[in-house]
Amino acid sequence: MMKLQVLSSSSYGNCYLFYNRSETLIVEAGVKFSEVQKALNYDLSTVAGCLVSHEHLDHMGRVEEFLQAAIPVYCSRGSVDRFNFKGLRRPQVCSHGKAFHLGNFKVLPFEIEHDAAEPLGYLISHPETGKILFLTDTYYSEYTFKNLSHILVEANFADHILKENIASGKVEPFRRKRLLQSHMSLETCKDMLSANDLSQVINIVLLHLSSQNADPDYFKSEIEKHTGKIVNIATKGLTININKEGF
Repeated sequence: MMKLQVLSSSSYGNCYLFYNRSETLIVEAGVKFSEVQKALNYDLSTVAGCLVSHEHLDHMGRVEEFLQAAIPVYCSRGSVDRFNFKGLRRPQVCSHGKAFHLGNFKVLPFEIEHDAAEPLGYLISHPETGKILFLTDTYYSEYTFKNLSHILVEANFADHILKENIASGKVEPFRRKRLLQSHMSLETCKDMLSANDLSQVINIVLLHLSSQNADPDYFKSEIEKHTGKIVNIATKGLTININKEGF
């Protein structure tokens, strides 16, 4: 039985585990590797590899700890070139449209839109899970996907909450422009979900909610009403079954 465990999903750090008894896929290297070790009961023998979306520290900041532990890490050439490595070890490069396997996980990277060197989203397939879409830190996705079983997607802010925070002085006005050009709003998340085939989707997990410009209960309710699907917020410690049968 495959599970998803959220170790962190915020501007302070991001890391997600997909695991069953025999194999584990890590997505994002933005938390201390010791947290990953603890979550896996200090048994790294099942780890097939780690995918990183881009070079920002909340996603890649601890990557050298992962590399030092001999975890195969994959990211774009742009991420490798932009990140300030101190040691000799480097991630392996993957690129848009070129699929590869990590154990029984098939991974298809694709381009996304973010203020980073060469950010990637991932379509992850496994016999137990079906197709999983992982899409974070992007303000838009030009691609649509069929036969998805699970969707992990960013819903970073709601524009009306952001505007209220700017008006009250809680958020500086320049941040709105940056968010609109780097992160996915609740409204854009809805549009993205509408553009995709949700007929086989079991779970939608909302990632990377802003601590200031999001309301988890409101976001969950809105996406549930919009899609009619089970929706979870990626809070630290969330663990859910992520099989294609839904149980």
